[in-house]
Amino acid sequence: MSAQAISETYGQISTVPGFYPARSLDKLYNFAECSGLHLIFGLNSLLRNADKSWNGSSALSLLKYCAGKKYNISWELGNEPNSFRTMTGRTINGSQLGRDYVQLKGLLQSVRYYTKASLYGPSIGRPRRNAVTLYYIDGRMAKVADFMKTRLLDTLSDQIAKVHRVVHKRAPGKKVWLGGVGPAWASGTNNLSDTYAAGFLWLHTLGMSAKQGIDVVIRNSFFDHGYNHLVDQNFNPLPDYWLSLLYKRLVGTKVLTVHVAGLQRKPRPGRIIRDKLRIYAHCTHFRNHNYPRGSITIYIINLHRSRKKIKLTGALRDKTAHQYLLQPHGTQGLQAKSVQLNGRLLALLDDETFPEMKPKTLRAGRILVVPPLSIGFYVVKNANAPCCKFR
Repeated sequence: MSAQAISETYGQISTVPGFYPARSLDKLYNFAECSGLHLIFGLNSLLRNADKSWNGSSALSLLKYCAGKKYNISWELGNEPNSFRTMTGRTINGSQLGRDYVQLKGLLQSVRYYTKASLYGPSIGRPRRNAVTLYYIDGRMAKVADFMKTRLLDTLSDQIAKVHRVVHKRAPGKKVWLGGVGPAWASGTNNLSDTYAAGFLWLHTLGMSAKQGIDVVIRNSFFDHGYNHLVDQNFNPLPDYWLSLLYKRLVGTKVLTVHVAGLQRKPRPGRIIRDKLRIYAHCTHFRNHNYPRGSITIYIINLHRSRKKIKLTGALRDKTAHQYLLQPHGTQGLQAKSVQLNGRLLALLDDETFPEMKPKTLRAGRILVVPPLSIGFYVVKNANAPCCKFR
């Protein structure tokens, strides 16, 4: 059994004395509370004493302020410390960062309200060794074809495996999260990272992370339009938003093994065959009351330029399936910023109302036909899978 990878909003703010007023923190926390989100607050790790130890004085003031307000917040220290040299010309090695975390833990213990607060990190980005890669592509030079390269898709699995080995060796039992995820670094690429094409990498990230036991996948980010590519500047949902919403509604926390006959040819010596058809299966989300316990959700990425036919076999052979097929809407093809679900445009009805996301019912025993360069979710409603009947 493996935990589900999920897409969440992540709040991380670096605290700099005099530059982050209390009223802004109050607004941020209230927003998180009203949205049903939990805030993880990132503290500035570049505040240093003369001996290069972390200066936690402003952090302590912040902790006391938040404790007085009884703000339920978790904490992190620094963001992508291995990028400090490039971004600021300064470095903090791993040993020092470890001591900094011990110091922060001491500060939390000194503030009664936060003695049991969660402490996360460090968040490592663009690593050279033994850490997870948060982005696939250099956003400054990305092309639409890059978002469909199976070679890039396959890098994630190896990186996650490396992280697990390091964590299990150094800190057995600690959970690994994939944080600050986006398809392209350098703030992504407009007219690419915010289009339908980016969904291939995003859904693969969710599927592969869940398959390899990553508990949480955190999307970067919610507010900053230069990086998020979930909503536009007017907060209209972009393709990855609708993809994430479908994933959250349909995909449960239990990951199932998928056996696919005839998917991969036997490679010739010295050649790797990379599959352009990616198939994942989970128990259907238990909170989705449209489907009984025991239902199964299959989601498919078809990177072929031809349609693919998939036949369900075994216990799923004669079961009815509900199809949620996502395709680009309009004439821009893969670079469309709107998507259609089963042929109907997805758009907010007003500022507060989502459209009804109806499935297409496929008769029992029907072959699943996945169009070229598309993404599909298929719920087998009456699969009656024993492992999916219990949380």
